Amino acid sequence: MEILDGIAAIADRYDGYVLDLWGVVHDGRKPYPGVPEALAELKARGKAVVFLTNAPRRAHVVAGMLDRMGLDRGLYDGIVSSGEVSWHHLRHRHDPFFAGLGRRCVHIGPERDLSVVEDGVAQIVSAPKDADFLLNTGPDDQRGPQSPDPYRAVLAACAALALPMVCVNPDRAVMVAGQKVICAGALADIYLELGGAVREIGKPDPEVYDPVLELMGNPQRAHVLAIGDSPHTDLAGAQAAGLDSLWALTGLAADAHGEAPDAAYLAAVARQEGVQPIAALRSLRW
Repeated sequence: MEILDGIAAIADRYDGYVLDLWGVVHDGRKPYPGVPEALAELKARGKAVVFLTNAPRRAHVVAGMLDRMGLDRGLYDGIVSSGEVSWHHLRHRHDPFFAGLGRRCVHIGPERDLSVVEDGVAQIVSAPKDADFLLNTGPDDQRGPQSPDPYRAVLAACAALALPMVCVNPDRAVMVAGQKVICAGALADIYLELGGAVREIGKPDPEVYDPVLELMGNPQRAHVLAIGDSPHTDLAGAQAAGLDSLWALTGLAADAHGEAPDAAYLAAVARQEGVQPIAALRSLRW
């Protein structure tokens, strides 16, 4: 597998770029070195840049977070988050799964994720017995993000009542300032083991790429490149959506494979994961 030092060599092959956020654009606290400059080079060449993230909160909340990191809004054209897609599903309920949900939910996750139920699209209740479904946005601040074990009791209580789960972040883990923490997907795995029904919203589901392409003006998919650090979500999702992908060796990839993995080793991992990125990328820089 070819390993690129930056994106300059391939930038003009594509008209649009779909970028993961956590682990590619930033580390959970600040942009990676060289990222703002790389985005500026893409925009100077007239490329469309849209962030696609499994963040379990609405796009306007994610934009505010990027503002606080100092990432200029002129460097990208829009944000699609799994939280935004989930909110649309809960509001419009055209999808059969969401059409069958009630309005009341038990929430597992921090209060900062409650933008997912803005405008009354769902009502949070405290007890599983009073709920119609389980809204899972990930670990909360009380039980922490280090292990899924503190969540087993509430998951078992919800499963015993056959509450369907809406998992608003299919990621199993993410890197935050160099530390690996669990995400909603890790709790969804336990719920499945308990026999619960789970609907995951976000990558790798190809559905979430449709609003991204709309923000880009619906270019041909062959002219769009997705960049991500996770084969399971970013690369598999792009492949399912008919897009080329580039494997960023930052974030989860750096944690799993080290700072300087061998090209043949990366090719073997990609084959095992069933994905075919066009190349690997040491980091998102020009």
